[in-house]
Amino acid sequence: MDKALLIIMAKWHGFGRCKTRLSKDIGKSNSVNVQSIMTKHTISVAKSLQKTKLIDISIAISGLGKKNCRRWSEEFGIKKFNLQGKGCLGEKMKRQIIINKKFCTKQKIKNIIFIGTDLPDLCHQDLLNTLKELQQNDLILGPSNDGGYWLIGLSEKIMATNLYLPFININWGTQYVLQNTIDNFGSKQLKYKLLDKKIDIDTIIDIEDRK
Repeated sequence: MDKALLIIMAKWHGFGRCKTRLSKDIGKSNSVNVQSIMTKHTISVAKSLQKTKLIDISIAISGLGKKNCRRWSEEFGIKKFNLQGKGCLGEKMKRQIIINKKFCTKQKIKNIIFIGTDLPDLCHQDLLNTLKELQQNDLILGPSNDGGYWLIGLSEKIMATNLYLPFININWGTQYVLQNTIDNFGSKQLKYKLLDKKIDIDTIIDIEDRK
């Protein structure tokens, strides 16, 4: 399988600055703990696959300055990190692709995969399936319960010729993100694949739905 760069979109679990919707039900301190645990789980899963040399990891961080981002990244044992920067999610992801372009070329990495840190059910098989599907598809999407996606995998073909497609005309933060993304590819001769649906943990209802 072609090697991929896995970019983890992570937010610093600052008190009162993360999981604001969830904190209304379980309190700010508990929300911090939930965010911290899920972030550690995501990185643990990623690092288990990194040992196979199928992926490299980069963590894209928001909520901290560069110096503290470096310290936080080092705590996880991840050498490569970048700040997310300003803008909507699409702008942040596109920025990460541009920032990492030279690194990918040097390391002969063809594909890029993005995941967030809101998935307690994430396992290394999810990432393996994505890597396998990227051998035959141009775009991989992991649908989430809120109408968005918990993963997006981009092939070399998309990044070379259609980088704008996954990130334009998207109603970010709404229930239409997944469908908007799929619609962008409707008129193009590009193949996409949907993974299994998962639940992003954003509210108390999301936690209850997992029971």
